Amino acid sequence: MASSSTFFKVTFKISSFILRLLLNIIFFILVIVFVIYGSRTAFDFTYQLYGPVSVDPEPGRNVYIEIGKGESTMEVAKKLELYRVIKNKYAFYLKTKLQSEVLMPGKYEVNSSMTYDEILDIITDYSKSLVQTEQIDETD
Repeated sequence: MASSSTFFKVTFKISSFILRLLLNIIFFILVIVFVIYGSRTAFDFTYQLYGPVSVDPEPGRNVYIEIGKGESTMEVAKKLELYRVIKNKYAFYLKTKLQSEVLMPGKYEVNSSMTYDEILDIITDYSKSLVQTEQIDETD
């Protein structure tokens, strides 16, 4: 009987060691996959923020976007992403805020092959608006 009990104890120790080893291996594989995925996501976001990112290659598609008075930067970023002019609304929003850009109301023509900087150059300059309202002087 004693040898049978010892056999089961040894078998249990070996099987628990193998199970712990497998669980540790699975855990480390998951950590490595998470680190790789997180690094790739961070790189892509940072590249969109600082790199020359465009949705389409030249010549791209022309898109007309209207920015209303009082419209927030995030709303404009959502529109641009919806029209597939930018890849990531959060990167565009953050780039706009980091550069302290002010979006001007108006109707603008942008292209899907433009970089974020080129788009910002257009929508922050009221003189590039397609429809400009003239201010009427009230000097009677």
